[in-house]
Formats: sequence, C-alpha cells, structure tokens
Amino acid sequence: MLLEVVRESVLDGHGPVTPSTVAAAVHASGKLLGTAGALEAAESIDAELNGLGPLQQLARDPAVTDIFVNGPDSVWLDRGHGLERSSVRFESEHQVRALAARLVAAGGRRLDDGSPCVDVRLKDGYRVHAVLAPISTAGTLLSIRIRRERTFTLGELRQSGMFGEEIEDVLRAVVGCRLSFLISGATGSGKTTLLSTLLGLSDPSERLVLIEDAAELNPAHPHVVTLESRHGNLEGGGALDLGELVRQALRMRPDRLIVGECRGAEVRELLTALNTGHTGGGGTIHANTAEAVPARLVALGALAGMNAEAVALQVSSALDVVIHVERTPVGRKVVSVGVLTDSGTGQSVVPALSWSPNGVEHGPHWPLLAGRLDLGRQL
Repeated sequence: MLLEVVRESVLDGHGPVTPSTVAAAVHASGKLLGTAGALEAAESIDAELNGLGPLQQLARDPAVTDIFVNGPDSVWLDRGHGLERSSVRFESEHQVRALAARLVAAGGRRLDDGSPCVDVRLKDGYRVHAVLAPISTAGTLLSIRIRRERTFTLGELRQSGMFGEEIEDVLRAVVGCRLSFLISGATGSGKTTLLSTLLGLSDPSERLVLIEDAAELNPAHPHVVTLESRHGNLEGGGALDLGELVRQALRMRPDRLIVGECRGAEVRELLTALNTGHTGGGGTIHANTAEAVPARLVALGALAGMNAEAVALQVSSALDVVIHVERTPVGRKVVSVGVLTDSGTGQSVVPALSWSPNGVEHGPHWPLLAGRLDLGRQL
C-alpha cells in the first residue's frame, strides 16, 4: 500500500522521493513510521522507482563489480574473488522482468518480445544486459556491470596481490617506453581495471583517445577523450561501430589510441593506427592464454576481410607486448608478460615473465624485453 501511494505521488509530479513525501504517504495510509523508518522507506522506494530495486543494496558495496539475476531467488555477485550467492530475493518473475524493462528503458532502448536481448549503459555507471523468456529458459536474466569512478594506482593493485614488485616495474616501463600492448584474459579477470591503471601512468602532456563499446575505462589522467559506439535505432539507422570510431579518433591527434575491447572487425583499424606512428596504444582482448592471442587476432582480422598473412604482417610491427591476467583461487593475477614475435609461420607470444605460486619466473624472451625497457636486469 505504501509503495503504491508514493509511486502515485511521484508520477503525479509531487517531487522526488524524500522522507517528507514518504511521511505524507504514511499519513495518507494511516500507518505509523518513525524517522529511521521514513528514511529507510524513502531509500527503498527510491531504489524501486529510480535505482536497481532490490539489487541497490548490493551496488552500494564498493567491492561489487558485477551482479547477476538468474531468477527471483537466484541472485549472484562478484567482489573480485569469484561469484557468490546473495541473500537478496525478488518477489516474483514479474518483478525481475519489470526491473529489467525499466532499466533498459532508462538507457533509451526497449525490452519486449520483439527485442528480447538488450545491452545498455546507464548514466549512473551501470552496464545492463537483459534477456527475456523464451530466449532464456529460466525467465528474465539480468546482468549488471558496475563502473566504479575510483581508479586504483599500480601500487594499490600490487598490494592487493595482483602482481609483485618485479612485474610492477615491467608494467611501468611498458607504458613509459611507449610499447604497444594488449591485455588478454577471460571475462571478469581484471583486464579493464588494469588497463585503466596503466593508462594513468601516461605522461600528463599526452592526449589519450579511448574507443569503447560501453564506456568503462576511467584512467586518472588529465587529458582523456572517450568515444562510445552507438546501436542503431528501431529502423536500424544511426549506428556507429568501433571501427568507424577508430577512424574518427585518428583525426583527433591522439598520442595514445586505446580500444577498450578488441572483439570484431575494428582490429583492422587499430592495427593500422598502431602502424602509422601511434605507439603506446592498445587495448584488451578475450583469450584463454597469452599464447592464444595471435590466433584470436587472426580470427578477428578475418571478420574485417584480412587473411592470416595480412594480420601477421600488421601485428609484427604494431604490437609489442601481451599482458595476460587470470582469476586464480587467490584472486586476480597478472600471470604472464609476453613478447609478440614472428615465428616464421605467423606470430607467437613468447613468455618474458610468468607468475606461479612459487614466484616470478623468467622466460626465454626476458633478456629481449628487459633490453627494450632498459631495466638493466640480468638472468
């Protein structure tokens, strides 16, 4: 009863949800609430009308990066140490679908039987993906990625256990020496977090142009320009893909050009850009291992009409280093730093540094990488 009264008050233009509007609604309903109760009710109703509904309490935890709803009684979250089941529950499948539809509508798109799979970014920093039945056999599915405004320093990532001192020195030198790099790994392994941090190490005088499908990078740097792709409208017009954005970015005089995630034909434009003097750039790419990155690049190049030989020629002079991250039982880790080399039959990634529970191990290309970074270390 209380929620319905306040909802009508908001929709009738009586102002935002505040303790005062809640108090008025309580008075109208004949119920009694103290000050604390009114504040709690105001937060709950505001979340229901404008926020993430029952999920809002999870989003308030600064450690939470992802929330997944697989059904009314199946809500999961990620705090960086693997998925955890939450105690949050929805009243019904209808409530899950209503929340999904409202969030998608807030992102300017439509979620219904004619458009059952939708991905949107909201102004609050949430990236929302929703799937309706019967595409989903379990009912409405909701996946929410939370973009945190705070960017970690490299020292903070080291203290959290993502890497040790030696790998930290190498990462700093990769950025300082303007080597072009890709950060590889699976979904949720920490690629975007690490990329944001590394970009913050760029010289303050440099102009960083970021191209993303959904803006997630937030480097601590004074000169950052972000371009975000756009889906087509209901008639299919107005779309801007990542490849077009890379071409536009080249006219903006970037000192570093970054594609947040290489996952399609835009890899052709990125490789071309890195081959025309835009050193120090790169991005992230999905791959199970660092050694799988060349094959992944060939597959993406094929989407742009490039054969394997053309991709290899471009990669050989465009990219220098592959930094691979994984989610391990002890948290997210930089598990290897490898050098892209020409193997004679194509490109390969040869390890320079590798992490293991026993410590950091030097690989075959450590002398080559150390020399290029002028680290002055010896095996």
